[in-house]
Amino acid sequence: MRDFAMTQRLQQLAPGLPEPPSKGSLKSAMRAATVRPENKMREGRMAHDVSPADVYDYVVVGAGSAGCVLANRLSANPDVRVAVIEAGGRDNWIWFHIPVGYLFAIGNPRADWCFKTEPEPGLNGRSLSYPRGKTIGGSSAINAMIYMRGQAADYDHWRQLGLEGWGWDDVLPLFKGHEDHFLGPNAHHGKGGEWHVEFPRITWPLLDKVREAAAQDGISAIDDFNTGDNEGSCYFHVNQKTGLRWSAARGFLKPVLHRRNLDLITAGHVERVVVENGRAVGVSLRTPQGARMLRARREVVLAAGALGSPQLLMLSGIGPAEHLKSQGIAVERDMPGVGSNLQDHLQLRTVYKVRGIGTLNERYHSLFGRLGMGLEYVFKRRGPLTMAPSQLGIFTRSSPAQERADLEFHVQPLSLDKFGDPLHRYPAFTMSVCNLRPSSRGTIRLNSPDAGAAPEIRPNYLSTEDDREVASNSIRIARRIVRQPALAPFAPEEMLPGPNVRDDDDAALAVAAGQIGTTIFHPVGTAKMGLASDPMAVVDSRLRVFGITGLRVADASIMPTITSGNTNSPTIMIGEKAAGMILADAR
Repeated sequence: MRDFAMTQRLQQLAPGLPEPPSKGSLKSAMRAATVRPENKMREGRMAHDVSPADVYDYVVVGAGSAGCVLANRLSANPDVRVAVIEAGGRDNWIWFHIPVGYLFAIGNPRADWCFKTEPEPGLNGRSLSYPRGKTIGGSSAINAMIYMRGQAADYDHWRQLGLEGWGWDDVLPLFKGHEDHFLGPNAHHGKGGEWHVEFPRITWPLLDKVREAAAQDGISAIDDFNTGDNEGSCYFHVNQKTGLRWSAARGFLKPVLHRRNLDLITAGHVERVVVENGRAVGVSLRTPQGARMLRARREVVLAAGALGSPQLLMLSGIGPAEHLKSQGIAVERDMPGVGSNLQDHLQLRTVYKVRGIGTLNERYHSLFGRLGMGLEYVFKRRGPLTMAPSQLGIFTRSSPAQERADLEFHVQPLSLDKFGDPLHRYPAFTMSVCNLRPSSRGTIRLNSPDAGAAPEIRPNYLSTEDDREVASNSIRIARRIVRQPALAPFAPEEMLPGPNVRDDDDAALAVAAGQIGTTIFHPVGTAKMGLASDPMAVVDSRLRVFGITGLRVADASIMPTITSGNTNSPTIMIGEKAAGMILADAR
């Protein structure tokens, strides 16, 4: 019933689009995106026939953005056996592949773990939905598809913390090495790799005008956000190929599922890492077929994400001792940093009604507009159905005191009350803005010793004076851009936060930020990388868990500080670097 409802929602947007997943013109387009028949057989065999006593060289927990890369690289040697365990299922649903499908995947338990935060004081007591991908490819199967590395200074800062090998010059070759970028090969980009990057297949005159307004406000237009300095405005480059989403599973995992030394286990929920005499020797998991035990001759690698990896560490007795005891879990190693240091990008959604220029809102509410969108996608693989959630990016500084851009705008030619609601009936655009380097820090904790229970998520948004000041300034900057001459002919009228919130009232702006703020789905830092002298560090610079031999973490949770932009491609880079270090250490 839920799938039928989701189908109806897209057909409201674009009637005439063939019904998914097995009819019409989309069927042939999907063949390249789905698992080949021989891999379907192989995946089914793996899920049913893995013995509780099966032994592998490497056991990777999580087939998300980093896990797909790890599975690919570690299994390249046919003499090495690799198991990758995914708690979700396969990506054999059409909405994992049509770009606009994120509208139907987020919030759908088929595709999303549907986590929620605890009520947030900084958001006026609101609790937020906290989407995480529930399929191979992880959140790269439901995210915004925006290709973004962050800034060179982000990685150089990691190196300055004493984390050798993590500076910009160290990681740039890794980004380039797996890229298949439409601008490459050149000094900044690679060609021929597994991670496909395209220019978006739709543009909007309204967004061009917003970009022109930003230039009038002193924010220059640039061609590429991924050269190390992303200050400026540009259309986002996207992880798509000919109008279809390009997830980590599609790029890194599916092409190698034929390898006989690689086993993918789906619907496998890992309950704990098995530690014997201070060494990780495997994992225990449950599947629809029953309990299983996989042993690792060499290493267990956690790639379950910024929520899943710290949760699993704590379930395994590795974490803050008092918290573990409160959950009835025996303490293997007291590590206060596990689940701490949570960082996320909070976006503030400012909305402006316009006149005399097209937006998606009126096309959505027009029968002919929806029909045209469906036909444009079916026959050209272009148009609004290829849209990422945001199309135009603007990076700028919240104040002259900032040494580099600390704000990211996501500009969209549409508006709605909240995600999942219908678009407004009046033409409008949204300028969401996030603080790229928040000082607020949150936590992930266990709600239960049951591995199937959702974790307790407390991002602690807007808990510092710095973050509240940046939030207030970001609303002022949005207003300043919209007041520029380029947008004047379209009479922009502020709908959110609204003209009653004055620029000169800091307190009112902070309250408004708490009311319109929501996550942009970039949690990181909950098993942070650091020096042995740092009591909050969980892994060293080679991603080895302190005090536990044979156990690494390789995903966004290891970031000591959040990158200045969307976090998916940095997570893929972390998987790449982790695989290289694992293979080097094995030699």
